[in-house]
Amino acid sequence: MNPAAVGLPSILTIEDDPVLGAYVHEHLGHCGFEVTWCQNGQQGLQMARDKAFDVVLMDILLPGLDGLSILTHLRQSHSIPVILMSALGAEADRVSGFRLGADDYLPKPFSMIELRVRIEAILRRVALDRRPLPHRVPARDDVCALRFDDELCDVFHGHHGAGLTRSEYRLLETLHRNGDEVLSKAFLYQHVLQRGYAPHDRSLDMHISQIRRKLKAIGYHARQVRTVWGKGYVLSGHDEGL
Repeated sequence: MNPAAVGLPSILTIEDDPVLGAYVHEHLGHCGFEVTWCQNGQQGLQMARDKAFDVVLMDILLPGLDGLSILTHLRQSHSIPVILMSALGAEADRVSGFRLGADDYLPKPFSMIELRVRIEAILRRVALDRRPLPHRVPARDDVCALRFDDELCDVFHGHHGAGLTRSEYRLLETLHRNGDEVLSKAFLYQHVLQRGYAPHDRSLDMHISQIRRKLKAIGYHARQVRTVWGKGYVLSGHDEGL
């Protein structure tokens, strides 16, 4: 049976550890994914370019080409979701990964249950992104506002695109859609990142940081993603002073 014919989600795993790679390959296969596994960074990049995978799962430290370099090359032409995994654990590595366009980061060691949940969450987000949304006609005073492009999953200020990832776009669009309402971390994890909130999980904070940086880079300052301490985040033009 051809897995593609029945629509099984396809995962590319780039991991040079033979024990972990085999374990991930076997577990995800049992969970209903079509898994391709390679152990070399250069080979993994070529495979990611040649075939339309649904998710790329890769280590940062790889022979041939490291994971961050692969991500850099991929983002030049592909928007495929990428989950980085690494035992490095340093915040600088997580920040670098998100800055280069990673959708998620999974520190080693991790459980196979958490890995599966993270992948399923990304697949749900991609499915939501692909749903047709009603066309919104901008108001007359929106000339200097952000333009949300649901097809490209990006925002534009004038002629400048922010270069958001899918996760960043959904976060910003959700905050924008809810006006001046403060949205809690738990809400954003559940409804945007599609998983439960855990205090040690800083993925949301990293995405918010990247959104702020990218909006500033395109010269948009009318509204900012502001932190309301103890409550959550809001997209507002007013300083909450909290």
